[in-house]
Amino acid sequence: MLILMQLPTSRTEPDGSAVVRVLSCNVRSLKDDTEALARVIRASAPDLVLLQEAPRFFRWRKKLARLARAAGLVILTGGATAAGTAVLCSLRATVERTEDVLLPLTPGLHRRGFATAVVRFGGARLGVLGCHLSLDKDERYEQSGMLLDRLAGMGVDHAIAGGDINEGPEGPAFTRLAGALRDGWATAPWGGEHTWSAADPHRRIDALFATRGVEVLGCGVPVGLPGVTQTELRTATDHLPVLGAFRVPAA
Repeated sequence: MLILMQLPTSRTEPDGSAVVRVLSCNVRSLKDDTEALARVIRASAPDLVLLQEAPRFFRWRKKLARLARAAGLVILTGGATAAGTAVLCSLRATVERTEDVLLPLTPGLHRRGFATAVVRFGGARLGVLGCHLSLDKDERYEQSGMLLDRLAGMGVDHAIAGGDINEGPEGPAFTRLAGALRDGWATAPWGGEHTWSAADPHRRIDALFATRGVEVLGCGVPVGLPGVTQTELRTATDHLPVLGAFRVPAA
């Protein structure tokens, strides 16, 4: 179902709460059209960007900084230090703290990590967690529990988590997350649903989740981004991005 409405813009409300726009995107180590990717990010007007498969090898900091600059953002945390998950932010965010988390390594599988931060927008205080869960079903389920534990231990009342879940809503890890958190698309669908693959989108394996106190105003694959063609949206990387708008209560 496609909901044709305008996604709310970022703003701070008179009561101190804040509307925050969050974008999640698997950037495939910047192997695709990075100029198109930067345009997609910029046109989405995000306050926070959760990246998966960010550069993590030779000169990874310079590559990540170049993307952030082209998108009009700054690096908040992550990269190689979080196994390829990273968070970018706008200058609207006031950073309280950051922490990169490496998850236990299973022999024969890729190392995974969380990029986490606590930020403020006006009077709203928000925990943020970017993830890229395992391709292995059992490990992925374990990591979903680690994600929930990490959110619970961040010392915040309100948080948003998201990234590449590597399974759809029918999977056990996704179901576990959606049971404890609010699944953005399922709560307030906006734009498109399916994120994989960009060339032939038929599965929703990328998602944004929020804790119960955060209001989901709209969430989905962005449509009608100013200055971005449908072709550019699909050539920027091999996943379609997920964009959400959330109202975070004042602390």
